[in-house]
Amino acid sequence: ALLAPLALAAFLTVPAIAQDQSARPTMAIQGHGEVTASPDTAFVNSGVTTQANTAREALDANTAAMSELIATLTGAGIERRDIQTSGFSVQPNYVYSDGRDANGYGLPPKINGYTVSNNVTVRVRALDTLGAILDQSVTVGANTINGISFAVADPTDLYDEARKLAFADAQRKAKLYAGAAGVELKSIRAISEQSYGQPQPYMMRERAVAMDASAPVPVEAGELTFAIDVSVTWEIGS
Repeated sequence: ALLAPLALAAFLTVPAIAQDQSARPTMAIQGHGEVTASPDTAFVNSGVTTQANTAREALDANTAAMSELIATLTGAGIERRDIQTSGFSVQPNYVYSDGRDANGYGLPPKINGYTVSNNVTVRVRALDTLGAILDQSVTVGANTINGISFAVADPTDLYDEARKLAFADAQRKAKLYAGAAGVELKSIRAISEQSYGQPQPYMMRERAVAMDASAPVPVEAGELTFAIDVSVTWEIGS
């Protein structure tokens, strides 16, 4: 007969314990960690833009130039899997007039030829060949460079090192605050992090390119920073 009241009493004490744990004071501290590394991969977005009186003529000229560009890239050691079409367009060229019709309305624009653009994004895995690849690409007809960016192919270890530094930074701050407040750090209640995508040292704006085929193309890869922010919550006590 006494088992039922005892079981009920034990059941009723569980919420009280949980409530007591949640009521314990805590300290939440942010930590930051970052490491730098030289990139080992480049991404180049380049292509060919052609113009002609008809869309067919512009497309044929563009196709011939792009075929030569791709052949040059593969000949320079770029694998097919590292070449991806990233843009293709056929657009009419309009000529606008200030003239007006008999009713005084502006005249509609007229088509004066067509422009065809074809762009590819190329992954360059050997950075020491990047300058030569840019030079050769322009030589065979690539007349648009839309952007160059850099990356580390596998940043896993770099981010892990940044995580260690971020936690150490949070722990250092927590100990400092605990000492100043006259409390002790207890067990960790929660850890959360925020990471950032690989930064790019620079991105060239889209522009037409005109280079002397004999001039070397200087390329500076610089360094990339890999950063992690972490939030750590400790229980504290006297």
